[in-house]
Amino acid sequence: MQKHMDSYNTLPQILAGNFSTYGDTKTAIRDKAYGIWQKYSWTDYYRYMEKTAAGFAALKLKRGDAVCLIVENHPEWLFSAAAAHALGATTLNLFTSSVAEELSTSIIRIHCPIVVVQDQEQADKLLEIKDKVPFIRKVVYIDPTGMTSYENDPWLMSYAQLLENGEKYLQGNENFIAEEINKGRPDDIAVMIQTSGTTGIPKLAMLSHRNLISIALQWTEANNIQPAENWISISPPAWIVDQMWCLGIALQSAMTINFPETAETVLEDFRDIGPSIIITSSRFWEDMASSIRVKISDAGWLKRNLFYLAESVGKTVVEKTAKKIKINFSLNVLYKLMSFLVYRPLLDRLGCSHFRSAFTGGHPISPDVILFFRAIGLNLKQCYGLTEAGGIFQIQPDNEVKLETVGKPLPQTEVKIADDQEVLVKSLANFSGYYNDYETTQNAFLDGWLKTGDAGYIDVDGHLLIIGRKEDIIRNKSGEAFSPDFIETRLKFSPYIKEAVIFGESRPFITAMINIDLGNVGNWAEERMIPYTTYMDLAQQPAVEELILKEVRKVNEQLPNLMKLKTFILLYKLLDADEEELTRTGKVRRRFVYGLYIKIIEAMYHNEKNVRVQGKVRYRDGRIGEIETTVNIIQV
Repeated sequence: MQKHMDSYNTLPQILAGNFSTYGDTKTAIRDKAYGIWQKYSWTDYYRYMEKTAAGFAALKLKRGDAVCLIVENHPEWLFSAAAAHALGATTLNLFTSSVAEELSTSIIRIHCPIVVVQDQEQADKLLEIKDKVPFIRKVVYIDPTGMTSYENDPWLMSYAQLLENGEKYLQGNENFIAEEINKGRPDDIAVMIQTSGTTGIPKLAMLSHRNLISIALQWTEANNIQPAENWISISPPAWIVDQMWCLGIALQSAMTINFPETAETVLEDFRDIGPSIIITSSRFWEDMASSIRVKISDAGWLKRNLFYLAESVGKTVVEKTAKKIKINFSLNVLYKLMSFLVYRPLLDRLGCSHFRSAFTGGHPISPDVILFFRAIGLNLKQCYGLTEAGGIFQIQPDNEVKLETVGKPLPQTEVKIADDQEVLVKSLANFSGYYNDYETTQNAFLDGWLKTGDAGYIDVDGHLLIIGRKEDIIRNKSGEAFSPDFIETRLKFSPYIKEAVIFGESRPFITAMINIDLGNVGNWAEERMIPYTTYMDLAQQPAVEELILKEVRKVNEQLPNLMKLKTFILLYKLLDADEEELTRTGKVRRRFVYGLYIKIIEAMYHNEKNVRVQGKVRYRDGRIGEIETTVNIIQV
């Protein structure tokens, strides 16, 4: 590995190497627009990067500066990131779902002179905070739709104009970008990534070129990734997974990055491309499993029962394989028949038939979800990582998948358990520190090992099991400890439960606050002629309360006594990232939520039947309204 890192010290140097090696012979990027896939060869990738970098240089971007990117999954974000890195600048991707005030806070922290935005919506957010960010010299917008009336604003520039300026800058100075690329060093900071911020203001984790190249080499080796294999980019560019993959692994292995047209066309685009590997959030797989289960329950008698038989056969095979029990002849024949009749057609319809590996990362996921997909023939596996470790560093080997574990470390990565059960990791991919925060950086390491903040243990086969966040471990009134994640992930396996938050610290029993899945529960209610108007109206229907009670009781049957739920409520609104109840990656900000809903939580512990609450609700047009309602406390 060291020899390769000596050859290519930085990500732009790898891009230049791929340009030299593959040129127009292999596809680097595909982007779908208006139903048509547009291809970019490695030559195209390099040339767009070169012109973008020259455009940035014309705007006086210099080595050590930072560029903010508020963009969607499209090639321009790769061109812009690679261009900034080529000039020795650092990039910070921010979530396009962030409100103007959030963007302001992040941008002010790093004083970036250039911001690249996706479209009018993002440009408007920056115009709203313009007085707070006088250090921004130029805002570059990619999509010109709706921007005609902005053309005379000197603060704004189209990406097309940036490319044109870049071409002019390169005239008579053709070697400028190549010379800048050669100045790069492995310990230069390539990207900054905001941490999830579940416990407060997100920190800015700094990853060097060395960090990203290291994690890329580890993944390429562990999964034998070959040039021109397909990856589909569906996670937000601000999340570590797409940074790790699009900026690191795809460059290192010369994979093809595919950008779907929209979030709504992802499954259709899966079928077009046939990606071989995917990593995405647990919520993606939970939602997909819920959707399948609801559609199956609505299918005709024959199809429904054929699926249930196929699922049962598949689960039996998965469980026997995991325990290394020989599969007898009749079960093997039945499994192949179900594969032909059910598994393959279903996976093809989902666009997942070409995956050789699918991974779920981010928030913990129920083993039931993993078992469900593995039972229908999808090679879905848990993995584990964090931003500070350069991304995902722990995966399950194909030949020894265990549903409840996150597998084994990648090559060149060491993992051990501290005396207090915290998971520690050592690797060249470990981050370079937090931006402008020396003390927190020092506290993130113990004798050279990165402290993950998660509690876990390693089983007899060397697999890591994550118990949960150390700070989130709950001890009930008797002092018994458990992780709320363990219960929450099992509740969310229900197609009717969107989110669940468990409470019980120093309490005599466990309670939960539950968000119903509006789509699935809404369809269920409509089929039974149950009228409703809003989410709150639906959540307060007695039939819906009874539906969720049955789902909670199913989960309780699987839980040890100390984890069984005694009461729960159906929250009158969805938890929302815009109201700081969730992070931008969809994780619950547990302490914030506890404080916000303390009146409801206390009522669940005082044998009350209901509680009168006043609260705020955000409408789709951005307006915030006051509501007053009664929340029923449901006994399990």
